[in-house]
Amino acid sequence: MKKVVKFGGSSLASAEQFKKVGNIIKSDPSRRYVIPSAPGKRSPKDVKVTDMLYKCYEEAVSGRDFKELLEQIKERYNEIIRGLALDLSLDEEFKEIELAFKNKEGSDYAASRGEYLNGVIMARYLGSEFVDPAKYIFFGKDGQLDQNKTYSALGKKLAKTDTAVIPGFYGCGADGHVKTFSRGGSDITGSIVAKAVIADVYENWTDVSGVLVADPRIIENPKPIDTITYKELRELSYMGATVLHEDAIFPVRTEGIPINIRNTNAPEDKGTFIVESTCVKPEYTITGIAGKKGFVSITVEKDMMNSQVGFGRKVLEAFEEEGVSFEHMPSGIDTLTVFVHQDEFEAKEQSVLANLHRTAKPDAIEMESDLALVAVVGRGMKATRGTAGRIFSALAHANVNVKMIDQGSSELNIIIGLQNKDFETAIKAIYDIFVTIRL
Repeated sequence: MKKVVKFGGSSLASAEQFKKVGNIIKSDPSRRYVIPSAPGKRSPKDVKVTDMLYKCYEEAVSGRDFKELLEQIKERYNEIIRGLALDLSLDEEFKEIELAFKNKEGSDYAASRGEYLNGVIMARYLGSEFVDPAKYIFFGKDGQLDQNKTYSALGKKLAKTDTAVIPGFYGCGADGHVKTFSRGGSDITGSIVAKAVIADVYENWTDVSGVLVADPRIIENPKPIDTITYKELRELSYMGATVLHEDAIFPVRTEGIPINIRNTNAPEDKGTFIVESTCVKPEYTITGIAGKKGFVSITVEKDMMNSQVGFGRKVLEAFEEEGVSFEHMPSGIDTLTVFVHQDEFEAKEQSVLANLHRTAKPDAIEMESDLALVAVVGRGMKATRGTAGRIFSALAHANVNVKMIDQGSSELNIIIGLQNKDFETAIKAIYDIFVTIRL
């Protein structure tokens, strides 16, 4: 059996956390390939090493003295090395980093050193081979993963390696320089490695015991989800649930490799299994609730809109020309509403409105700002009558005014538009009607 295990920044923030990780890995010989993140926060007021590296590189690019900041970063790692009683020096690595910063190697290179250095420490601590992803994970000229080249090179390398540590978050760009994934990209590295070695399970270790039904910042002690499908998690991730980078799903999905979200601080918890499909019935009608604030709705009114071929394309074209992406687009007989991110739209609103008048020639345009979107997701909703009715009954009792309803044909999710001020109230009301009262 082969397992790929990825550990997040909070799991590797200190020597004590490293020891927990070491015990987890050593307790199961099938945990052969380890993907470490950069050290995260040791306390709420602490700073993540990746953020320290970005700041340090900014100072270097600006021509200011950055050595003191670099020394602070070095001390974070030395503190871990001392705590693990390792015979290891990172002096040469930091000399290389200092020179690269002076030569303005790039912010991607700077950010990647957090994972790189933690990988060096982890490999020494475990007695495993260190595999630099800059030599085996490749990006194409379009900035996307070069899948054929990556899986061929990484698969061949790891086939010869019994145990290995592969730092997360970065690879090699088409220009030969280090290139990173987006923040949280170590999850993607773990998924790529799992596919390359055709792992049985990809374990993603973090600071929560799996995926939760709702945001713990809104719901006190929300229930964990035992099993969730890729599609359900994709919906929740897109709407703000951040336990796993949403792009980490794709590599393992094509191979049918399950992801197991686990808690480094509670390794006895079984966590959440993320799978392609399952016959396991969900404990509740809904699987999870997630959402985001900060949207604007633009409602375009046009008599006989439905009879005009290409009207929807003309409306969206007005947004496309200004580089504004849309989230949802519910429509009626004579109206079409487009939801967009408010911070992205505000600076371009007048240009978009002008484009709309020019291309779509509407009868009227109305806008409403400070809106939120809440997604109620669950494979159990399809087979349960009255789910939507229960949702809107709960919202009505909580005095929440619903601005928009959008349900996909798969019946996997229901999107609800409401005012920002009602966001937390709405999530609590939905959680209560499906989970608390269900209990």
